[in-house]
Amino acid sequence: MTGNLRSVIVAVDGSEESMDALRWVLDNLKLRAPALDSTDPPGCFTILHVQSPPSIATGLNPGAIPFGGPNLEVPAFSAAIEAHQRKITEAVLEHALKICSEKNVNVKSQVVVGDPKEKICEVVEKLHADLLVMGSHAFGPIKRMFLGSVSNYCANHAACPVIVVKGKGATS
Repeated sequence: MTGNLRSVIVAVDGSEESMDALRWVLDNLKLRAPALDSTDPPGCFTILHVQSPPSIATGLNPGAIPFGGPNLEVPAFSAAIEAHQRKITEAVLEHALKICSEKNVNVKSQVVVGDPKEKICEVVEKLHADLLVMGSHAFGPIKRMFLGSVSNYCANHAACPVIVVKGKGATS
C-alpha cells in the first residue's frame, strides 16, 4: 500500500497482537519520499508505547489506604513500581526495534505515561499523524465490556484514520 503518508504511528503494548500490527505496517505501508527539490523530511514511522502510571499499574490510589485510614506514601514501593514499569517499557521497545531492524526500517520511538486511550489520541494529534495502526486483543464481549477497548476508543476519537490489525485468534 503506497500513498502520501508522512507520519504513521504504531501503538505497541508488548502483546503479540501489537507486534503483529507493527510487522503488518512494515510489510505493507510505504511512506512518502521527499521530492528532490523539497526541504520536506521523508515520512516517518513512530513506535508509540504508553506506560501506565504506578497508580494504574498497581490498581491502587498512590498513598491512599482504604476505609478512611491515614494517607501514607511509601516511596520505596512507588520507586520499585516505577522501576518495574521502565523495565517493561524497555523490553517492549527493544522487541519492537528488533522487528524494525530485521526489516531494515528506521523508526522513531516515543514513550508517554498515562491512560493508553487518551495518550495515543493526544500523540496522534500532536504529531499530526496521517495514520494510526494498532493491534486488536482477542477479548470476548464480556472482557471488552469491563476492560474497554483501546482500539475501539482510538478508532472513534483519533484525529486521523485508524487501522486495527486483527491477530490470528481475534474475534469481531
